[in-house]
This record gives sequence, structure tokens and C-alpha cells, in this order.
Amino acid sequence: MNKLSVLSLFFLSPNSWVDSFTVPTAFSRVVGRTFSSSPCSSSSLFSGNFDYALIFDCDGVIIETEELHRLAYNAAFKAADLEIDGEPVEWSVEYYDILQNTVGGGKGKMFYHFRNTTKAFPTSEKGTKAAPETQEEQQALIDALQAHKTELYKDLIAEKATPRPGVIELMDEALNDPKIAVGVCSASTKAAVTKVLDVTLGEERRNKLDVCILGDDVSKLKPDPLIYVTASERLSIDPSLCVVVEDSMVGLRAAKGAGMKCLITYTKSTEGEDFYGNGADAKVPELKSAGVTLDKIFGPMKEKGVDAEILSGVKDDVVVA
Repeated sequence: MNKLSVLSLFFLSPNSWVDSFTVPTAFSRVVGRTFSSSPCSSSSLFSGNFDYALIFDCDGVIIETEELHRLAYNAAFKAADLEIDGEPVEWSVEYYDILQNTVGGGKGKMFYHFRNTTKAFPTSEKGTKAAPETQEEQQALIDALQAHKTELYKDLIAEKATPRPGVIELMDEALNDPKIAVGVCSASTKAAVTKVLDVTLGEERRNKLDVCILGDDVSKLKPDPLIYVTASERLSIDPSLCVVVEDSMVGLRAAKGAGMKCLITYTKSTEGEDFYGNGADAKVPELKSAGVTLDKIFGPMKEKGVDAEILSGVKDDVVVA
């Protein structure tokens, strides 16, 4: 390749040369994290250059969104006039807490509700449209509900979204460390997560993420570990060197199933779950109030190896019954 061709790649087509060349880690940390061509790309731009990875779930971790999700689902159900045995379909706060700790992804939650809880699919349009019977009809209903719910949710996010205390500070600390990859893995749809990241992280920070994998990108959702296994593969890093920040039992099971450490930042909806009993490496009510820092997470792993205890003296104590 002659000098003119190289210059043409560099100045005229930044996305082309990014896709074609391996960029050294030091350079990638200075300029590389600003070249993302999409808000949440499904692939890693710079892989294989990291010693550790810090991966965030989105809903409940970056922002407490579960109540907004519930409100959006109920609004979508109401708009479609869904009914079962003459009663409107509506998810209570208590029931949604169960759903979010049982099933990953919005479509999965709806399928679980109609197939396992009510054991019947709803009629729609005030009973004038019969309940779907075939798998194709059921899928079509769920797809339509999810699409409308996502639009309603995006509107709620634009009005009410604020990041949880400490999450932006921890993310920035990791983004400034050239040896630690930073990513987001969420079971939610790309449209929903992109809106959350736009509002809470901002474009510059969002585009610095080394990996971002969403529910649209994988065939199996949490609690299946596929989303985190895929993240480690795209970063070319061993799962034992990754720490996941989650808020729910579903996310914990996915992270531990992938062979990663997991820090739980629980919410009011999930604080009663037995996270330590299910393998959590640490749990805190929120990152800021607990004083969680990058060094308190990865310092012990650097000094004593991947089996070292993280966040000692910071995390909640294990309560022995």
C-alpha cells in the first residue's frame, strides 16, 4: 500500500481503517475510544490488549429503570386493550419484582407471564380480537407489544432518567485506565438501551465503551451466560479476569455462569435476594455510598490473583443464619 492510500484511509474513511488495522493499546486509549460508529456496537473495536474487564449491566445498575419498564409495559397493555377472562392485563410492583429476578428480557417476561402465570394469552381491542393460538400469532403479539413498550419507555427515560450514584465515577475511572476494558451487557433491546446510555452517559463516554452487547445481539438472554461469554470473547480476555456489576439474581446467574466475578448493587426491588448464597463476590446498596473504587475491585486481583477477595471492608457482610 502506498503512502497516498494510507493517507486516504486515515483522513477520508476513518471507519474503514478502524476495521482494517489493529491499533496499539496506548493509542487506542488516547483516540480510539472516540471512533465508535454506533451508540452501542455489537463488536469490540480494540481487543486483546487488556489485563482486566469491568462490565456493567444497564437497567438497575447504570440507572434504576425497572419501575419505568413496568409503567411502560402497563401502558402498552392498556393501549392494546389486553384482557384475560375480562380482566385487564396489568403488572403490579410486587409481581414485576418477581419477573425481573426470574426472566431476562422484555419478550421473555411477557411469554413467561402468559405461558406460566396466567396460562393463557390475552384478547385485545376490548375483546373484539381473539387471543392468539399459534406460536406465530403469539410471537407477533409479543413483538408488537415490545415495540410499542420500547417507544413508551424511551419517552419516560427522556423525562426521568438519572444515573445511580457512583456509577459514572467508577466507569470514568476504568475508562481512564488503558489496561481495563469497559463494557455494557444488557438483555434489553438496542433501542431501549441506546436511549438510556444517551441520557445517562452522554455520547462521548458511550462511544468509549470497548464492548456493548444487547438483547438483540445474542440468541439466549440472562440468566443464560451467553451475553457475558460473548463479551469476553470479543475482548479476547479470560472470563476470570472480568468483573460484572449487576443488580438482580438473573444477572448474577449469567455472570457466574460465564465464570466471572460479580458485584451486586442491589435496589429496593432486589435487596431481599440471597445474592451471596448464589455466588456473588460482593454486594453493596450503591457504589458511591459504599466507597467502591477501581483499586478496591481490581487491586486484590492484581496483588493476589484472580481468586482474591474483592472489596474487602467495603462490601456488605455475609449474614449467617
